[in-house]
Amino acid sequence: METNFDEDAARRKRWAQRKIEMRQRKRRQELFRKLAVPGLAVSAVLIIAIVIAVKSGQKETVSNKEADTVKTQETVIGDGSVEDGSAQKTDINDVKTAAEAEADSSGNEPEEFAALKQTGAYLDQIAALEQANEMLEKEAEDTAADGTAVYHFNTTEDTISLGENVVSSNAIFVDLASQTVLARKDETSRIVPASMTKVLTLLVAVEHIDDLDDTFVMTREILDYCYINDCVVVGFEEEESVTVKDMLYGMVLHSGADAAIGLAEFIAGSQEEFMKLMNAKLEELGLSDSAHFTNCTGIYEEGHYCSAYDMAVIMAAAVKNKTCREVLSAHTYTTAVTAQHPEGITISNWFLRRIEDKDTGGEVICAKTGYVLQSGNCAVSFGMDKKGREYICVTVNAYNKWKCTEDHVRLYKQFSQKV
Repeated sequence: METNFDEDAARRKRWAQRKIEMRQRKRRQELFRKLAVPGLAVSAVLIIAIVIAVKSGQKETVSNKEADTVKTQETVIGDGSVEDGSAQKTDINDVKTAAEAEADSSGNEPEEFAALKQTGAYLDQIAALEQANEMLEKEAEDTAADGTAVYHFNTTEDTISLGENVVSSNAIFVDLASQTVLARKDETSRIVPASMTKVLTLLVAVEHIDDLDDTFVMTREILDYCYINDCVVVGFEEEESVTVKDMLYGMVLHSGADAAIGLAEFIAGSQEEFMKLMNAKLEELGLSDSAHFTNCTGIYEEGHYCSAYDMAVIMAAAVKNKTCREVLSAHTYTTAVTAQHPEGITISNWFLRRIEDKDTGGEVICAKTGYVLQSGNCAVSFGMDKKGREYICVTVNAYNKWKCTEDHVRLYKQFSQKV
């Protein structure tokens, strides 16, 4: 069973990596066009002029080998493209070495190339391409920071199998830096994520929002849905104009289903359409084989499931997004003043407030809890020890919220002391 899971996880990781490479390839092509194309015409004219000048000053006819060198320069530098039309990092070396490769056996470079190196066209071309590559590298870092990186947590011979000292029936504790599972307990079995679901709702919402100050008018249909399904609500009222920011914080800190569905309808028009975005995100994170969500609130439905491992990956992606991290780390928040709530609504992340005075060997920074009958008390958290090492902890199915909190305290303290 363990081997099958590892093979599936490896396959998902390879598939996700191919998607990332395809996106980066496309960005390289776009950046190359933006940076290199404006100077192509000037480069072509300068190259032709240099070649004519060199030829006119020579006493002997240029050899076929040297002619091929010129042609190569015109193709690589003048055209600004490579054979398959892509602009990979090797383009810089192509420009630099097109004529160098044709140097004679004595080690002397062709006169055409020596002259070309002195021109602003050559130097500008190299600078532009180097700048493009620097931008691509930074963009790749920013992409990972925005939560689109694919995480794969590996077990090792040092991974601990948790026993009865952890009350929860499912658990995983991960070292983010090494992406290593430090401790586990039935972490790949299917679980009901309950309101931990809202971590993915938050991540998908933030990735599709342009302005946190945009507003959404709360509807009777949303409030009826929450009432029928016995959901926790922030307390927004029918026809109340609520900011996107207030819905984000209300969804996470107070686990408000009214806020979660409001975000779904604001972004996608309906919860059903928003679920397509959420499941697409699961696929992007490499989790589509073991996780599937049918609602954005976390209410129990048969087709709504994941594993503790999956939830750790979702949380790892979320905390790399600046806005998600800010929301998940807030201890208290007061919504904006409205006609219905002239003093706003003050809400709290009670998991963070319960754990903030406990000895964890560091600090638990972000968290989201959940509870439905089928999942018991569960929570996913992100913390850091005193030396700055980062961890993800997921526990599922504790018999009360205090035991759930104690499991997180125990795991953080146990492993932070080893650093």
